[in-house]
Amino acid sequence: MTLLEALALLAIGVVAGFINVLSAGGSMLTLPLLMFLGLSPQAANGTNRVSIVLQSVAAVASFFRAGARHVGLSLRLAAPAVVGSLLGAWLSLQVSDGLFEAILISVMAGSAVLMLLPQPRLDTRPLTAERLTPAIYLAMFVIGLYGGFIQVGVGILFIVVLYRMLKIDLGQVNAFKVLIVLLYTLPALLVFVFNDQVRWGYGLVLAAGSMLGAWLGVKVNVSPRGALWVKWLTIGVIGAIILRLLLG
Repeated sequence: MTLLEALALLAIGVVAGFINVLSAGGSMLTLPLLMFLGLSPQAANGTNRVSIVLQSVAAVASFFRAGARHVGLSLRLAAPAVVGSLLGAWLSLQVSDGLFEAILISVMAGSAVLMLLPQPRLDTRPLTAERLTPAIYLAMFVIGLYGGFIQVGVGILFIVVLYRMLKIDLGQVNAFKVLIVLLYTLPALLVFVFNDQVRWGYGLVLAAGSMLGAWLGVKVNVSPRGALWVKWLTIGVIGAIILRLLLG
């Protein structure tokens, strides 16, 4: 790895980490960069998980310092996502790149429609385990399956599902999202490691930038305007992802 390549990874990592904490879609920057640097699509998909795990650690720590809790509820939500991610990671090693893109475009288009619907009436009651319905657990499994398959845009799905189904504000949604992403990405990363699809040097340099970006993203997220930024940044990222995939 040259110095120029390392600087590019650091810079893109900062931007991706920032976007991933506030919304999602940072992997649309990191995956193409890793492939441009010579990694195969499968190795780029696996190597990108190193950055996701470490930036999630940084984001979770920052949210905790800012007062976010609900660890028990996050673990409940993460359990089906972990099961799904293991299956998804295995499937990602079996399918073609064309199927990757077709699935991604369909999911992002559906997410855009959901985000543009009128804002639901938020439920201001304390969030308890009784509000976690079977439908929410099923949604977490499906998101974990997709996230294990290909990480790109998975945070958008968490935002849509938790925001719409639990009716909690977007600040709380992001606090849940970063911990759930950390918990389900770890086993998915192990699947790629086991199949020799992780290039640690690239992943760790990218992760250094992503952790800084994640820290900056948390600072923006907890500001008074954070919820509005999350919504419109999410919609913008969805549009950019779809456009990029359609244009190849």
